[in-house]
Parts: sequence; C-alpha cells; structure tokens
Amino acid sequence: MDRKDAIDLTGAASLVVFATVLAFNQVVIKVTNGGFGPVFAAGLRSGLALLVLGVWLLVLGRRLEGVRRTLWPGLLLGGLFTIEFIFLFIALDLTTVSRVSILFYSMPIWLALIAHFVLPGETLSWRRLLGLLLAMTGVIWALFDPQSREAGSLLGDVLALSAAFAWAGIALTVRLTRVSELPAESQLFWQLSVSAVGLLAAAPLFGEFLRAPTGVHVAGLMFQVIFVASLGYLFWLRLMAVYPASDIAAFSFLSPVLAVGMGWLLLDEPVGPGFLGAMALVAVGIVLINRRRKRPAQVPQNVA
Repeated sequence: MDRKDAIDLTGAASLVVFATVLAFNQVVIKVTNGGFGPVFAAGLRSGLALLVLGVWLLVLGRRLEGVRRTLWPGLLLGGLFTIEFIFLFIALDLTTVSRVSILFYSMPIWLALIAHFVLPGETLSWRRLLGLLLAMTGVIWALFDPQSREAGSLLGDVLALSAAFAWAGIALTVRLTRVSELPAESQLFWQLSVSAVGLLAAAPLFGEFLRAPTGVHVAGLMFQVIFVASLGYLFWLRLMAVYPASDIAAFSFLSPVLAVGMGWLLLDEPVGPGFLGAMALVAVGIVLINRRRKRPAQVPQNVA
C-alpha cells in the first residue's frame, strides 16, 4: 500500500476499529483476570503472542532484522514493557475499567511533558500547553470523582498511572535508541520475548496462577493474544507506515472514551456526569497535545 498524505475513509475506519479493539481489550483483561492471576495472564499473553509472531514471520518468509545490534536497548524496551503490564493487569484487577482507562491513556500528557525537556523539537507550544493543562485537570477530576471513586481502589489508580509512565518510557526508548531503526516485527519481538520471561518469572510473587478458569477466560486470553498483542500491533504499525502520524494522533482520544463507555455498558461501572466531564477534558487535551503544524507527531501505540 502506497504512502498517503491524509487520512482517507479506509484509514479512518481502520483507526476507529483499532481504537474500539483496544477499548474492549480493557474489559477483556478485567474479565480474564477472573480466571487467571493478573501477572500470570500477562505472561501467558506475551508468550503466546510471541508464537503468533513466529508463525506470522514463517508464513511471510521474513526474518527478524537488527536484533543482535540492539541488545541493550531491546532489553530496556522489553523490561519497561514487563513493568508496564505488571502495573496495568493488577490495576484492572483492583479498580474499574473506567478509571484505569482515563489514567493509563493519559500517557501523552506525561510524554509531552518529559519530551519538552529531553527531545529536540518537542518544545511545548501554547496549544500543546493548553492541552496539557486541560488533560491534567481532567485526570485529577476523574481521580476525585466521588461516584467513580467508591467503586475504585487507590492502589489500582496508582498502578494505572504508573503503567502510563512506563508506557511513556517505552516511547522515549524507541525515540532515543537504535530500537527506532528496527522493523515492526523486531520491535515487537523484544517486547514480547523479554516480557514473556519477565512476567512468568515474576508471577509467583503475585499470588495464584489460576482462579478456576472457564472457557470465557481462555477465550479472553486468546483475544488478547491474537487481536491485540501480536497481529493488532503489526496492524497499527502498518497504519503508521501508510498515513501521516499527525493525522493518526487525532484519533488517540477514542480509546479512553470508548473504554469508559464499555466499562459502563458491559460491566455496569458507575459513570456520572462529573466523570464524563473529566473524560471530555482528557480527550480534548490529548487532541491538542498531539496536534502539530510543522512536523508529524510521533504516536507511540501500545499493545494493551
């Protein structure tokens, strides 16, 4: 597929579908945690997704490129990925999908703030600064929303926010190291291979492996493996290769908005007017943060 200068109907539809899959995945993780220990489930997901990646490469006749020359940054990338998913999966075990989604998808806020100081050409403009302030206000509002807070957990909230910082660290690692030179499959290999080992090794520290899993829990795990952690990520990177990153960034607010809606619709989570107002501020803030005039935005996406 040729490179395009703007988002067309196919691209817009693809981005909406992908954002919906990511939002639904937050619900799926929470449900799957009912049958598997959170960290053990995350490790299984990475291990099985690594197998899917291997089959994908075999079918297409491709090889992993550049893995040897990126050993240390690759290990850092995979290590941050491991930490992120320990935090995220446990957070979804403790608090609501709605709260986790607002906090986890606040990552562009923290990335923009850090990048202002460490990345050339990433100085905060007045528009992006306004977006930063709006989104941060929304996050704080969501944290203290009384109706949502009663159904949540302070520890879960802290872990969700920590997962967002780990995700920002992944984005910075990709920007600042030779990992950026790797093709999509090799980047994914580092994330999945290191996290599969790290998460499964850490799983005994976080309680039982199994919580009487049923077919629903196994199906949820396989959904994550196939549609998010392996082929979903490759699909996202394919979109990045075809469409301008700055245009893609405009769709980044959809996942937290949809996840909040799905938490309310599918899990009967409390979502009052105050929480909806907080979500709106975060969504508008993310759009403003990602809008740029002179250069395309880098939109680091995660396999969550």
